[in-house]
Amino acid sequence: MSETSVFWKFLGSVSDQGRRLIRGGSAKDAPVDKIGRTLVEEKGEAAGVALAELFIERYRQLDDAAKAAFFTLLHDDFGPDDARLDGALAAYRAGDPAALSALHYAAEPLRQELLRRINVAPGGITALVGMRADLLDAMRANPDLAVVDTDFQHLFKSWFNRGFLVLERIGWRTPAAILERIIRSEAVHAFEGWEDLRRRVDTPDRRLYAFFHPALADSPLIFVQVALMRDMPAGIQEILAEDRTPVSPREATTAVFYSISNCERGLRGVTFGNFLIKQVVDDLRHELEQLRSFVTLSPVPGLRRWLADAAATDDTVLTDQDRQILDALIDGGAAAVQEAEADTKKAMLGLVGHFLVREKAADGRPADPVARFHLGNGARLDRLNWQADTGAQRIAESHGIMVNYRYVIDEIEANHEAFANRGTIAMSSSVRRSLRAQRAADRAKPRPAAVEPDGS
Repeated sequence: MSETSVFWKFLGSVSDQGRRLIRGGSAKDAPVDKIGRTLVEEKGEAAGVALAELFIERYRQLDDAAKAAFFTLLHDDFGPDDARLDGALAAYRAGDPAALSALHYAAEPLRQELLRRINVAPGGITALVGMRADLLDAMRANPDLAVVDTDFQHLFKSWFNRGFLVLERIGWRTPAAILERIIRSEAVHAFEGWEDLRRRVDTPDRRLYAFFHPALADSPLIFVQVALMRDMPAGIQEILAEDRTPVSPREATTAVFYSISNCERGLRGVTFGNFLIKQVVDDLRHELEQLRSFVTLSPVPGLRRWLADAAATDDTVLTDQDRQILDALIDGGAAAVQEAEADTKKAMLGLVGHFLVREKAADGRPADPVARFHLGNGARLDRLNWQADTGAQRIAESHGIMVNYRYVIDEIEANHEAFANRGTIAMSSSVRRSLRAQRAADRAKPRPAAVEPDGS
């Protein structure tokens, strides 16, 4: 029996003792908010574990409206103790050397302590991850709940830090429950049944790796799919085609990360992917020393939406020719992408380069989430691929265009630092040429004629 199993068995026995202590007490039939309040005030260990279990049980019985109301209660009534905070702040301003630590604890919302105490129950971390997924739903109607979400993220970033994560390679002999979770969670290239999964995990030139956490041992947190190839791919069919000829791993020179998917919606915003890619690169380099290139084949999920917004405004980067091209692509769908002429491809790839490099989110980072992820990890924007995926999903989000990001081992840290500190984006010469072509198109746009003052 593993140490983790022994621990949870011990915790279960503590909980059994605690249930005997609270049986017949006032908490037994109390609503979930009352149980939560009792839980944060409880001093006894056994009773605390039992109360945490009772809280989880009652919370799971709530409908969506009741869960939203509970999160509002956490926002309103489980914040910092104002009187305690005022006292700690006054002591700090008076120069008390011990006051800084007291101020830190006084500023912490009571709901963080509640979440910690829920976590001590068997299955507590699973319940909290599910609770946070419910919170994300509730935030759509009540954005003020973002304050509560900050507390979840703060604790999750500690509980799910890299030191607790275990990397495992997923194979055809992996337990079926985990494989089923992989199939359900794949977000980039959906599995077309069990045989498709087998092709991606049970052929010599394909790999699937996942991070696990000891408290969620039967559920991967995030996974990445890898293709071992001789060259960097320009389209997804080179990777997923059923009739492809497998490559001997010893003949492969390129590892392609073609899909990264999160399994737990409740852990959104808790970063695992950067650690995952770097760990897999390290493992592959030790296994296959001849590998020289580590690249991605990545979607551009925000492209079509940005193009639509740009076309709807008066002052944009789009020329009249760009607008005509977009109209033709939208009307023609996948067929128009496949039949496009060179001028259309050149104009569109220039717009893609502009979107990835120059369009920014509110925080100043690239607007495209996939670009933010890979560029932030230290990758280089390497190649823009026309007609890379003509499936319905990719046509709908990016007119079938995909991108290769390249992880150059000796450049990763320097690229990361330049991106994090100065917003500098590492890119290949081919991408730079696309950007120059787009700048030339911008300069060629008709400009409003100058208007002479009328003297009035």
